[in-house]
Amino acid sequence: MAWRSSGTSNSELVENLWRNEMITHPEVKSAFLKVDRANYAPRSPYEDCPQPIGHHATISAPHMHASAVEHLLPFIMPGEERPAPRVLDIGSGSGYLTHVLAELVGERGRVVGVEHIEPLKELGERNMKKSREGRELIEGGKVRFRVGDGRKGWRDEEEEEGRKSWDAIHVGAAAVKVHEELLEQLASPGRMFIPVDDEDDPQGWGQHIWCVDKDEKGEVKKRKLFGVRYVPLTDAPKA
Repeated sequence: MAWRSSGTSNSELVENLWRNEMITHPEVKSAFLKVDRANYAPRSPYEDCPQPIGHHATISAPHMHASAVEHLLPFIMPGEERPAPRVLDIGSGSGYLTHVLAELVGERGRVVGVEHIEPLKELGERNMKKSREGRELIEGGKVRFRVGDGRKGWRDEEEEEGRKSWDAIHVGAAAVKVHEELLEQLASPGRMFIPVDDEDDPQGWGQHIWCVDKDEKGEVKKRKLFGVRYVPLTDAPKA
C-alpha cells in the first residue's frame, strides 16, 4: 500500500498516506500538510519513493518518514512529562523530516539535525529557509543543523544547562549496530527509530528498522519492525 500513496500535490500525497494508513494520527497528518515536500525533493516531490540528493545521500520515501514519525510520536509531542521535547535527527539530509518533527514538538521543543559533511548540513538549512515557516523555526532556534559523526549522537555546547538527553532519536541511515553513544544519550524514557544492518547477512544487504525503547529505569528493549534498504551511516570522506 505504501507505493500507492503518490500524489500530484503535497495535500494529495498526505491524503493518500492517510487513506493507506501510513499516517494514522491527526497530529502527524497536520504536520506533514504544513511541510511542502517540493522544497526538499529535487524532482517529483510528491512521488512516494526515495530520491538521491547528492553526496551519496537520499531523501527517504514519504511513507518511511511517516512511519518514523508515527513510531516516535509519543516521545515527540509535548505534555506534562516532557513539556519541551528534545529530538535528534541523525542524517537529516534534505531537512524535510527535521522540519516535520519541528512542527510537532510544541513551542518549547527543539530539533537538531546532524549531518556528516558541511554540504548536506547546508542543504537542509537552505531547503528549510525556502518557506516562511521554515525560516522562523531556524531563526527562532527551534531547529538547528550541525555537522558531526551521527554514530556518536550529538552534544551541543550551546545548549542550555540541564537536560542533555534526547526524548526521541531518528536515524536516517543504516548503522552497523545500535551504537552505545546513541543509547547513552537517549532519555529515560525515550525512543529511537533506527535502521540497522542484519548481523546474519554475510553480504551486508539486509537491514531492518529497530524501535529502541529506554524506560524510566534505564532498561533498554529493542523491537525489530520491518526490512528496509538505507544508505550507510558513515563518517565524512577522507580528504
